[in-house]
Amino acid sequence: MPGTVVVLPDPSLRWLLPPRDREDGRRLRHDPDATARHVVEAAGVPRTEVGALRRRGAPLDPAARLEDGDVVEVAPPSRPQPLPAGGLLLDVHLGTLARRLRLLGLDAADDPALDDAGLVGRAAAEDRLLLTRDRGLLRRRALPAGALVRGDDPDDQLADVLDRFAPPLAPMTRCTRCGGHLEPLAKADVADRLPAGTRRSYDAFTRCARCGHVF
Repeated sequence: MPGTVVVLPDPSLRWLLPPRDREDGRRLRHDPDATARHVVEAAGVPRTEVGALRRRGAPLDPAARLEDGDVVEVAPPSRPQPLPAGGLLLDVHLGTLARRLRLLGLDAADDPALDDAGLVGRAAAEDRLLLTRDRGLLRRRALPAGALVRGDDPDDQLADVLDRFAPPLAPMTRCTRCGGHLEPLAKADVADRLPAGTRRSYDAFTRCARCGHVF
């Protein structure tokens, strides 16, 4: 009879398992050739959500092979995590989150025209961390860095990202449309294009250095 191994994530990660496995962990058939890393991912925990591994109370190398009956304990990544130099890239389902991150001054790119392969390619080419709710996307080996965003509501998603990465914020310094830097703009330069109410009520304006949109 084939042996088994058990993947037991930290309670904060157990929502990633099927409901029936969330109390005692997920039991999988033992494959002597599979690494601990591959077994944990097969259980439903993307590699981007995995921190330290332990077996029988001792640290476990992700590249190690498992033995029949092993229980692999999975910790989440330590927070805050550093961001790559290129910033963030968000998939098509996180457009609202992308705009809110840009409002806070973060380099948060998105492109609804990109498919999964295109997102991974851009993340790699621009040294960006990919934010997504798609676990399958995070399993692509060509993806250099990614994170699974928690929450269905944009408020919860924003709180999760800020807690996970604790990035320095610079509100109102980036264009919410494209993420370009905002530059001061004299009111006189745009006065003839402003609605009467805006012209009376506002004196401070900025323009995106990338797309030219006026705020």
